[in-house]
Amino acid sequence: CKETGMEPPASPVIFSKYSNAITGHNDPIEIPINSTEVDFEAELAFVIGKEAKRVSEEEADDYVFGYTIMNDISARDLQFQDGQWSRGKTADTFAPFGPVIVTKDEVGDPHNLAISLELNGEIMQDSNTSNLIFTVPKIISFLSQSMTLMPGDLIATGTPPGVGMGRNPKIWLKNGDRMNVSIEKIGTLSNHVIA
Repeated sequence: CKETGMEPPASPVIFSKYSNAITGHNDPIEIPINSTEVDFEAELAFVIGKEAKRVSEEEADDYVFGYTIMNDISARDLQFQDGQWSRGKTADTFAPFGPVIVTKDEVGDPHNLAISLELNGEIMQDSNTSNLIFTVPKIISFLSQSMTLMPGDLIATGTPPGVGMGRNPKIWLKNGDRMNVSIEKIGTLSNHVIA
């Protein structure tokens, strides 16, 4: 939010990525033919372990199975043309995650993990999950008041400064680019870009 000059929201901003967007470690990220402004976003993601409905923040950790890494690929031109984010966020291959899911007992405190993204060998994002606007329990509680979360649901938490949109000049992904997203205690998610 600071990077793009926006005020932090009072509650989480929610959007969906559909199953067509899911891809894995070492898989290619495809730039859509109708976008020229595709961006990267390193994010901690968590996996729901049991059905969650109307969960309080205090009990929310009981519903987490484990943690993984997501690169929230975003077509910024499509995202902002539409006035809502579905098309810009859920193009094919726009939800790479992995390389593993680490159980919550192995991760410990998810709000104190180093997180970084490297693009073609250059560090673009370098932060810590202690800087998240909303904690994992807050996100679970917020979502579960209006929707039932199911085992296997994958929820990403937000990205630190350094995304391409926030830079001057802006940096958009292009054919041949290579990205590594690393989160402490989880590992490194690697993907390359094809156009």
